[in-house]
Amino acid sequence: MAESPAHRFGQIIGDVLEAAIGPVLAEFAKKHGLYLDRKGPRPCRSGLKCTWKDLNGNLHDLDFVLERGGAPQKKGTPVAFIETAWRRYTKHSRNKAQEIQGAIVPLAETYRSAGPFKGAVLAGVFTDGALTQLRSLGFTVLYFPYVTVVDVFRKS
Repeated sequence: MAESPAHRFGQIIGDVLEAAIGPVLAEFAKKHGLYLDRKGPRPCRSGLKCTWKDLNGNLHDLDFVLERGGAPQKKGTPVAFIETAWRRYTKHSRNKAQEIQGAIVPLAETYRSAGPFKGAVLAGVFTDGALTQLRSLGFTVLYFPYVTVVDVFRKS
């Protein structure tokens, strides 16, 4: 399937967003004695994806999971599930919010005794409805509007 250059550029911006959030979460994890699970090799799981299983046996690939008692060789108790996303047009913002919701809500239910934080770091164009939907489900949302992202790239 052919990909447009605009689509590929959007993927790059999403990767930059994830790369920018990673060090912040790594420092937070270190400061609070947590393990940060993210994409990449980890001996206690197969593959490179940060995959977690919900109570129904469904697998969810996530951007970041903070764990208590985790280590490269051992999964710990998840205390935070965090997704990042970039969208350029409002047309897809509600779908992305629902995708994030669909991955994290079942995991939060699975690990409800740990009271996990549900977070979304969003950038670009997201409708008020998409943001409200996530917040109404207990998500903490960090949102960088499109103009903010453009200004950052303009100043680089």
